[in-house]
Amino acid sequence: MQYRNLGNTGLKVSALGFGSMRLPMIDGQVDLEKALEVLNKAFDVGINFIDTAVGYCNQQSEITVGKAIRGRRGDVVLSTKNPYKGPSGQEWRALLDQSLKRLEVDYIDLYNFHSLTLEQYQNWIGLPRSPIEEALKAKDEGLVRYLGLSCHDKPGNMIKLLDTGIFNSIILQYNILDRVNEGVIEYANKKGIGVVVMGPVGGGRLAAPSDVILKMIQGKVRSTAELALRFVLSNPFVSSALSGMNTVKMVEENAATASLMEPLSKEEREKINEALEEKKRLADLFCTGCGYCMPCPNGVDIPANFELMNYYRIYGLVDYAREGYKRLGEREINGKKTPAWAEACKECGECEPKCPRKIEIRAQLKSVRKALS
Repeated sequence: MQYRNLGNTGLKVSALGFGSMRLPMIDGQVDLEKALEVLNKAFDVGINFIDTAVGYCNQQSEITVGKAIRGRRGDVVLSTKNPYKGPSGQEWRALLDQSLKRLEVDYIDLYNFHSLTLEQYQNWIGLPRSPIEEALKAKDEGLVRYLGLSCHDKPGNMIKLLDTGIFNSIILQYNILDRVNEGVIEYANKKGIGVVVMGPVGGGRLAAPSDVILKMIQGKVRSTAELALRFVLSNPFVSSALSGMNTVKMVEENAATASLMEPLSKEEREKINEALEEKKRLADLFCTGCGYCMPCPNGVDIPANFELMNYYRIYGLVDYAREGYKRLGEREINGKKTPAWAEACKECGECEPKCPRKIEIRAQLKSVRKALS
């Protein structure tokens, strides 16, 4: 296993982190025996960075992680998250105390504001005993060693959050198909802030086989998922990549990838970047996902259908695209089934005048239906 600095914290974290969002479950409950088996295997192969959160696995993830790290506390870099969004530092602190109890620990190494936005942070500024004030107090008390945030905000807003000087690390989305945060990653590195990547295999998109993606460095990787993880870890500014692993086999395979001294050579990474830029150009020629065509009076999620078609047509992610299309057909809103797939198109044509790229949306939706049904 390779280990990297978590920014300027002094902590060394495994290049592969264990994301505890997808522990083995049975009937809505964590399968404790299997979950502990997977977690123990992770520790055995050298993973020392484990991330969880209050709500994961029906609020059982922290409890399970707490059981797994008994007797290992000094060897583990423990990360969890506080989801509180209100103005009360007292309520924020109550969730911290709850996490400490569930995890059975006296302190948390990395405590994150869960899905923090710039707007939320700004709403807290100036409030008496705000969550930010309470977080700094908890740090002074030794309950929290370092503060971080997980973030899905715009890149520019992420940078503004990093500029506050409060956060020692950031958890953000980054993968071979979604590189919009590359600038944030580089900026964080310059400021000595650790970067933890979530979704290195694109939330499951890149777990599906794709000959198109594999051919980017033909013959050198076994699977699309392996290439995706190697791509993320080849970024020198990434401290750790979190993978939600729920089988021993998955742990072993990902750990083998994360143990490579050089996940990708400079030439391989450049070759992949060139191929990705060309794929993105082709995808944007079809649809940029601007959403001007929406809403559809018949409930069709036009950008989502076209995005899936791009995965199918340009990236070769056939299985993922078809599974995603099926889910669009099963979409529910307020408990009512509201299909959003291309089949729901009534060919009214209301969308087409709104499209700045003059896409023949009705004809393209027919192509989506034919390819993905």
